[in-house]
Amino acid sequence: MLNPKPSNRKLSLRTPSHDSEPAVTPRPSDDDSVTSWMSAGNCRNYPPAVFFPSDGVGVDRARKICADCPVVDQCLEYALEHRIEHGVWGACSERERRRILKRRRVTTG
Repeated sequence: MLNPKPSNRKLSLRTPSHDSEPAVTPRPSDDDSVTSWMSAGNCRNYPPAVFFPSDGVGVDRARKICADCPVVDQCLEYALEHRIEHGVWGACSERERRRILKRRRVTTG
């Protein structure tokens, strides 16, 4: 059996495209995303574990980070709307978010 001689030619992994069509479909910009506000959050500078504490001291630490966050309101509303049950979101613990939702149900009901 003969072994084929290796080629020095590079193979292209791109599929051929027409000049008028882009080779890659552009992604929507982050500005169009429902969660684009997250990139402006103070939390981006800390490990996620900080916002998923196992004790009250950890919750207080996370709240301090959230205190001057420019997107704290969007963060809280996102957590409430998506019924996120764990972690500190919008400077509120899981328990605080449950209370907020309960108050909102009473107010609208």
